[in-house]
Amino acid sequence: MIASSDPPRDERFLEVRDLVKLYPVPRGIIGRMLRRPKRWVHAVDGISFAMRRGEILALVGESGSGKTTTGLCVLGLLEPSSGGVSLAGEDVVYLARTRRRQFRRRAQMIFQDPYESLNPRQTVFSAVAEPLEVHRLATGPVEKTNKVAAALEAAGLKPPSEYYKRYPQQLSGGQRQRVAIASALVLEPQVVVADEPVSMLDVSIRAEILGLLLRMRDQHEITILYITHDLATAAYVADRVAVMYLGVIVEIGPAMSVLQRPSHPYTRSLMSVLPTPNPRRRRKRMVLQGETPNPIDLPSGCRFHPRCPEIRESCRATVPSLREVEPGHYAMCGTPRPLNGHQLAPVGLNGSTGFTAEAPKHGSA
Repeated sequence: MIASSDPPRDERFLEVRDLVKLYPVPRGIIGRMLRRPKRWVHAVDGISFAMRRGEILALVGESGSGKTTTGLCVLGLLEPSSGGVSLAGEDVVYLARTRRRQFRRRAQMIFQDPYESLNPRQTVFSAVAEPLEVHRLATGPVEKTNKVAAALEAAGLKPPSEYYKRYPQQLSGGQRQRVAIASALVLEPQVVVADEPVSMLDVSIRAEILGLLLRMRDQHEITILYITHDLATAAYVADRVAVMYLGVIVEIGPAMSVLQRPSHPYTRSLMSVLPTPNPRRRRKRMVLQGETPNPIDLPSGCRFHPRCPEIRESCRATVPSLREVEPGHYAMCGTPRPLNGHQLAPVGLNGSTGFTAEAPKHGSA
């Protein structure tokens, strides 16, 4: 079921329903001969959420929690094992070939590593113009050049003509990521999945790229699914935050509610290890013990209980569900708690990933 923290049904632009993605584990020759049962990796295991048009939802969690798999399923780059994804009321999982081509224009992805996502043998102009050629959106060279120039300028590469003949290896990391963003913007998409778009960049460049994402949202009303493991950048750009652990969403709600008053022990542990520039606001760290459970052999009951510092006997047997802990704020466990009694909010990312008393207004970056 979609949590009540999501928009009303008539305002849901992008909707994910009970999404499941399982990967089969090879049994090998001996396993097949002995007819051993099939086993599966539970990458995404029944998550649901919905987004308004122009909303930014941050999907956060440690590596292996299922964030990128979710994003790939949303874009149709992976076929889910079960569940549905709809855009503006249209199911996008099993589209016909012609309709899928149209959907590709409406939904784009910004990959994590600009060093890998750009072809080193393509110039900047060719990389940005290629989507126009694939979708036949430019009637001639003049229109193609105008659209490429507009996309590069919107991505912050000015004047665009200076970058046309450059190759990726002639650009800085921030410039490469801007080219990747321009390649997505040139099709004028309605949905963008940004998979760790700043994790490969210097801290001094991150604020610029995050500010660009905010301007994309504000100027073009683009819906952005922002995938990250960095809660500081999530706080900076997101309207809402969903925390994933081992294939499920354990907490979801308005960004400031989730990050100021985290309810689930996993969210609190993630928040506790964020560096704080103000020594008076230092907080006790919750360092999780042990390794993340095997996604093939999931633990019974709550998936977090083998590492949870607040475990109760019922956690081993009862599978929790999302429940409302504050208006619009849902969690599988716990109660909302301010960190060290302070009401914390994110600061700009000019060299710091800490928190202070005031947050920047969305769209002002």
